[in-house]
Amino acid sequence: MKHLKYFIISLLVCLNCICFAQNPPGVVVSHISKETGKYIGSPGMCILPDGSYLASHDEFGPKSSEFRSAQTRIFLSKDHGESWRQISTIDGQFWSNLFVHNGIVYIMGPNKHHGNFNIRRSDDGGYSWTIPYHSKNGLILPGEYHTAPMPMVIHNGRIWRALEYATAPTTKWGQRYSAMMISAPVNSDLLDANNWRKTNYLMYDSTYLDGTFNAWLEGNAVVGPKGEMLDILRVDVPGKDEEYAAIVNISKDGKKATFDPETGFVKLPGGSKKFTIRYDEKSKRYWMLSNYVKPEFKGSNPGSIRNTQALCSSTDLRNWTIHKIVLEHPEVKKHGFQYVEWLFEGDDIIFLSRTAFDDETGGAHNNHDANYLTFHRIKDFRKLLEERID
Repeated sequence: MKHLKYFIISLLVCLNCICFAQNPPGVVVSHISKETGKYIGSPGMCILPDGSYLASHDEFGPKSSEFRSAQTRIFLSKDHGESWRQISTIDGQFWSNLFVHNGIVYIMGPNKHHGNFNIRRSDDGGYSWTIPYHSKNGLILPGEYHTAPMPMVIHNGRIWRALEYATAPTTKWGQRYSAMMISAPVNSDLLDANNWRKTNYLMYDSTYLDGTFNAWLEGNAVVGPKGEMLDILRVDVPGKDEEYAAIVNISKDGKKATFDPETGFVKLPGGSKKFTIRYDEKSKRYWMLSNYVKPEFKGSNPGSIRNTQALCSSTDLRNWTIHKIVLEHPEVKKHGFQYVEWLFEGDDIIFLSRTAFDDETGGAHNNHDANYLTFHRIKDFRKLLEERID
């Protein structure tokens, strides 16, 4: 009887653990245990011409090859995100965005951590990819570059993308990043480097924001309210509760980037982490998903608070309304929903999250070193205009 009693108690404990085990919200696209020494980064996503979804993520961490030749995994969903399967792995692709242009799917980003800036093309829906080894087949910018899966924008007959030049007098994070933009004619061969035009580099300046400026990075190509091309960047300002973005102006010909520190910084919820801005013609508003910091978490470095994702909108890119918290967890050290990549799909927004969450091996290494890629949908997002979080 004594042994039976202990057996029943043990069984109840096990059942209790199972009952209270948490799965991450959304649909799991990919999972990598922290025990592997590899983490999930850089969610990318596009919708193929046949309506299927393509997703990507790279691997970073101490056991990854991010500093030699980074690995990016490609996933396909044929049921609107309800299920996913891996269809390929790209050797030599990092911090990359997926996009479809003229019916063809591309992936764009460095070949490694601070590597050459490349573009690849797939003619079979993501199963196989071109290899960028010279200027005619995808090696766009040799050198050291930084970015994230940032949006492509078509404007004035050109396709635009923001990135950061990472070759600077110092190799210190943040200080090495210079804002810039590249563009190419919409009907040109995107794998030919000669078709891409680049701006000048705008370097880090320690005097910005009264000396609290630490970095700008992960810029968004955005067409402004007056039809001007802008690069809107994440801004790192440790020690401040307020979060900012920087608005860099790009000339019409795509050759010159300029910035006015007196007017170029704007308060933006979640601006100290990667955010993505897209314009919706139907609502006449800019929409954004970002790591808004709720009041109860203010007082620490805002760049480290990633437990909340909020849907926001703006009419002028300078004043933002927070409409709804779409993902959150009450614990901030080992839980994060970050580097969200999202798209409009009719009345919905679909998005991928680099998610740090509980799993059977004790969860993520920390809130930054994610162990999941998860898929989510916001239905009838325009109806949320009536909601507001102050």
